[in-house]
Amino acid sequence: MPFIGNQPALSYTSFAKQDFTTSATTSYTLDYPVANENELALFINFVRQEPGSYSASGTSLTLTSATSASDDMYAIFLGKAVQTVNPPSGSVGTSQLGSSLDFSSKTITLASNMKNTPAFLVRNSASQSLSDDTVTKVQFNSVVYDTESGAYDNVTNYRFTVPSGQGGKYAVYSKIIIDSEVSSNLDGAVIDIRKNNSSITGGGGNEAIFLSNPVRLTPLSQFAAVQLNAGDYLEVFCRIEATDATGGRVNTNGNFGAYKIIE
Repeated sequence: MPFIGNQPALSYTSFAKQDFTTSATTSYTLDYPVANENELALFINFVRQEPGSYSASGTSLTLTSATSASDDMYAIFLGKAVQTVNPPSGSVGTSQLGSSLDFSSKTITLASNMKNTPAFLVRNSASQSLSDDTVTKVQFNSVVYDTESGAYDNVTNYRFTVPSGQGGKYAVYSKIIIDSEVSSNLDGAVIDIRKNNSSITGGGGNEAIFLSNPVRLTPLSQFAAVQLNAGDYLEVFCRIEATDATGGRVNTNGNFGAYKIIE
């Protein structure tokens, strides 16, 4: 339908309001200019005043009787509607959203409880010798990433410690590469992920039986989901069995990592 004037914006509308600091006076200044008092709804002590008990023109407001400092006075500008393209807080629900949303050009910031963090991934950059039939902690010494900057100790203890306030369910994984070095013959090997030095992968871990020797670059892996509290720690251990009791080694390119599961 044709109309005169600017096309209304598709937006939310509310009336402008002005609160006054009252004193023993009849003269006040308005935030917005008006043509006359009929464009204002004036309230004193929460009672609406009748136009005539006050007059207004431009930004001047004049009362017929002076207020006191204890009075509460405010005005609603009936002739000035303030428009905004932002909906009122809490007014948008799932029914207002489209069936698909395109965020390709937007930046989305997730709350901390919506991220798979803390998370870490470490590797072993050097081979580590293993004695026959001896449980040995695997020394993952190279940090790929650690979202908590130091939660994993890659210098002394080779362990991940859950930071304060970050308890929850974690997915934990590890892979090591077993090598019988030059001439040693290996009968088998196990990998075991431990929480506070207690196995979370079945005690015996993932066992491999070697049918040919000497063994070269045989991978062993483990995965577990575990409940962790702040201060709990995770480590990886390995044990080999050598036919000639000379031992073996953990080769390079293994890994150890974990991430917190979003609940």
